[in-house]
Amino acid sequence: MAELLEQIIETEEDTQKGRFLTFMVGNEEYGIEICYVTEIIGIQEITEVPELPDYIRGIINLRGKIIPVMDVRLRFRKPRRPYNDRTCIIVIDIKDISIGLIVDYVCEVLAIDEENIVSPPNMKTGFYNRYLKGIGKNGDNIKLLLDCDKLLKEEEIEELHQSSL
Repeated sequence: MAELLEQIIETEEDTQKGRFLTFMVGNEEYGIEICYVTEIIGIQEITEVPELPDYIRGIINLRGKIIPVMDVRLRFRKPRRPYNDRTCIIVIDIKDISIGLIVDYVCEVLAIDEENIVSPPNMKTGFYNRYLKGIGKNGDNIKLLLDCDKLLKEEEIEELHQSSL
């Protein structure tokens, strides 16, 4: 985990384009642009906050800053699973709020050229299109690339901002 964070920190802003932090949720590998990532931490004690959606597990105190945490499994309607020593929290900044994304485990920082990223299929349900920015091809593997700005709706961001004050 520390090695991945060092990779992110060492990467200069102008070379961040096309670089993604990849992680697993269930059997799927996802990626988020590293420009959103501020740090990766191990799972820690989460304080539950009443009346938040189920996928928002609560808040954590990260060096004095209160951060809401979202279980990506629950957000994507996957079954809950107990956290273990590989479970990580990826802290990202979206729309002026820091939020932690709980994932099964972090894989690597990966460069995916623009020509290897395609639009997600047009599904009638729109569920995956809501969160996906694209599908990255890396050799024979595919990575589902998330759109961090769409993980939360505006009203959810406002609600979280109020709960973490």
